[in-house]
Amino acid sequence: MNAASSQGAGNLPGVFSLQAASAGLLAAVVGFVSSFAVVLQGLDGIGASPAQAASGLMALSLAMGLCSILLSLKTRLPVSVAWSTPGAALLATTGPQDGGFATAVGAFMVCGGLIVAAGLWKPLARWISAIPSPLANAMLAGVLLTFCLAPVQAVVEGPALALPVVLAWALVWRLNRLLAVPVAFLVAVVVILLTSDLPDLRAAQFLPQPVLVVPEFSLPALIGVALPLFIVTMASQNITGVAVLNANGYRPAPGPLFATTGFFSVLAAPFGGHAVNLAAITAALCAGPDAHADPRRRYWAGLVSGMFYVIFGCLAAAIAAFVLSLPTYLIMAVAGLALLGPFAGALSEALKETEDRLAAIVTFVVTASGISVFGVGSAFWGLLAGLAFFGLTRWRAGPDAR
Repeated sequence: MNAASSQGAGNLPGVFSLQAASAGLLAAVVGFVSSFAVVLQGLDGIGASPAQAASGLMALSLAMGLCSILLSLKTRLPVSVAWSTPGAALLATTGPQDGGFATAVGAFMVCGGLIVAAGLWKPLARWISAIPSPLANAMLAGVLLTFCLAPVQAVVEGPALALPVVLAWALVWRLNRLLAVPVAFLVAVVVILLTSDLPDLRAAQFLPQPVLVVPEFSLPALIGVALPLFIVTMASQNITGVAVLNANGYRPAPGPLFATTGFFSVLAAPFGGHAVNLAAITAALCAGPDAHADPRRRYWAGLVSGMFYVIFGCLAAAIAAFVLSLPTYLIMAVAGLALLGPFAGALSEALKETEDRLAAIVTFVVTASGISVFGVGSAFWGLLAGLAFFGLTRWRAGPDAR
């Protein structure tokens, strides 16, 4: 058993580790730059104003930074927290809700409450884990499809701006996959600055600009936003985040981690934040051997990544003002490039089991259709259709098996 899982927190060394701190800085930069465009597009897509989207980015950055610091200090483990990138993509494909952004904020708060409940009440977490993996991944792939088409559409709409971004992403991906999207975003900024269509930065406010939104609650938003957001966040992020920690020899109790991220999600919701959760990809940077040879000192990576997320949160208003002034298709292209990897992984997992392949395709197709019935978005209907077909397949297979 790893030393990190066999000793109590009080026995862990508290000596600062520059190597672990460097890993934490890299995790924060990669985590923020590679997906904040997805967050802004998600909030914009569900009806947030530019000021509300900037406030949401700030709230999420502060929430995941403070949550990372708290959990890393409390557990002395390299716990890394991130915003729900698949959840943001879900918001963009769901569209504005009846009742406006306040209704979406109400759904965010309910989602955070469900995550807390999943941490405190084990049956709820087990129910989420019981959703067939092919269907959960197919729903996620259907949500991400629209974003993943964006780079292709951007190259057609504005080849002079989009093509250098796509080429830069492809070349850097070949050398270092973690840096591919950050470099693509930097190339997008450079391309914009070299053109005559410079964004007007006079509107950028370099101080935090929180916007408080009084939540409103509606049944369609709870079914079409809160429930799919909860399922996507738990299935693709929180459960995966625990698996990453386990793979590196750490054995924390998942419940308190889930409950804490849910609590911070509830705090961020009134300011436009949709959800924070355990990190998956960037968690490997903090928890892996590259962070430090001694597993007991890697918690500094979680601490430092949290500190830099807080710094990014304080700069969120300026970042959002600049990014939202860029051509929409260019932002969507960067966001789509960031989600190609998760899309490929989700689709691969969805279609892995031959027996469940058709049920997964039903889930994927209905989710990707973008339909809205009774004000409820396609992610819910996709999962419902997939579960129905999955049950029908199992029911028909039962007599044959006997």
